[in-house]
Amino acid sequence: MRRLRQLAQRTPPGRERYIDLLRALAITMVVLGHWGVTVIGYDHGRPAGHSALGDLRWAWPLTWVAQVMPVFFLVGGYANAASLAARRRRGGSAAGWLVDRSARLVRPTTVLLLVLAAGAGVATLRGADPAQVRAVVWFATIPLWFLVAYVAVVALTPPMYALHRRFGLAVPVALVVLVALGDLGRLLGPAALADGNYLFGWLVVHQLGFAWYDAARADTRRTGDAAGAGTRGLFRRRLPLSRRAGAVLLGGGLVALLLLTVLGPYPVAMLHVPGERLDNAAPPSLALMATAAAQLGLILLLRGPAGRWLRRSGPWQAVLAVNAVVLTLFLWHLTAAVLLVGLLDALGVLPTPPVGSAAWWAWRVPWLLALTAVLAVLVAVFGPVEARTRRPAPTGPAGANGRRLRATLAVAGYAGVLAGLLLNSLVPKAAQEPLGLPAPALVAYLAGAGLLRLLRSGRAGRRRPG
Repeated sequence: MRRLRQLAQRTPPGRERYIDLLRALAITMVVLGHWGVTVIGYDHGRPAGHSALGDLRWAWPLTWVAQVMPVFFLVGGYANAASLAARRRRGGSAAGWLVDRSARLVRPTTVLLLVLAAGAGVATLRGADPAQVRAVVWFATIPLWFLVAYVAVVALTPPMYALHRRFGLAVPVALVVLVALGDLGRLLGPAALADGNYLFGWLVVHQLGFAWYDAARADTRRTGDAAGAGTRGLFRRRLPLSRRAGAVLLGGGLVALLLLTVLGPYPVAMLHVPGERLDNAAPPSLALMATAAAQLGLILLLRGPAGRWLRRSGPWQAVLAVNAVVLTLFLWHLTAAVLLVGLLDALGVLPTPPVGSAAWWAWRVPWLLALTAVLAVLVAVFGPVEARTRRPAPTGPAGANGRRLRATLAVAGYAGVLAGLLLNSLVPKAAQEPLGLPAPALVAYLAGAGLLRLLRSGRAGRRRPG
């Protein structure tokens, strides 16, 4: 508590505290949403889980609020723009920024993968079916599906921020057009056209985070870049932060969402529903973009009251506490579910009431409380890995050749991490994997993570004395 008070007291006056609140709320809602909507049952005598949304059609409109991944990418865009701009003001490079930015993402993820692989290996050696081991690890690593896209947009931040500085809000508009073309592929064929939406959709919201950062910085300084302030229309760099802009975005987003889902071909639910023809989130669709616009409008409408509330010490300390371990919460929350289900099943007391029954609803409260207790233990054990992450100043090679080498190695490191995470997501849960994770995926990830770690330590690419 004392450390939190000290951190709260040292908060710069110009910090956009609302961004930190949105990040904490988004991850908390993801955790509670996954826990609350999961149905636990038995499949061939073994515990299995699936989404309850297929049986709760009345809850589909609630996903317009519960689908908070756009909020996380919006916040990520703001934070990435702020840290990259600060790095460049200090004379640093984009490659150095990428290397340092990887620390907070990669270290907690590496710990999760190593722990899961070790646990799966022990289970396999003790006679567990490798296919069942893979199914358990597959479920625990569902959060990594999202991390694939987020690591990709972080890696693309330097060039995308340069495009933002040049073309402003025209960039997300162009990306929305690409999302629409991908949706046409899903609806009319070929379906492969939609694969790019996994990146384009999240880049749309990430770019809006850049625009918010420029607007907030201008508000703080009461002045802005002359070129950025003088432009209008799609080439305007900043995002209007007024309540009027919020109302327009909220109203326009809701109207577009209703047209696309009620009259159009898109499902009402913004989360995966078994059996639906389209999934609005995988990949992101135009309907999800409309949801993101409405959510952004609501965020802007609440910005003033939330900002005043966060000036109080108590709420701000709570936000700081959650943000210190926010990625740990996200990465381990389904592992907590795996552990609790396994424990209750072993004790023979795992409840499996029918979805929507009185018993099922009554079980929601103790279920969430028990999961919170298990996750609290996991955060206590693994949270310090994230909370104590330091971002050392680069000590790598100097000069033009050294900078190019550092940039090349940084890109290679991110490519390894991305390849590992993506391959794990693509391998089906029924695969025979003794370590729970595909061996090539684990090797690629660890190679990329190791390279980034070497770059952070300053040893990679350092010239040997002659």
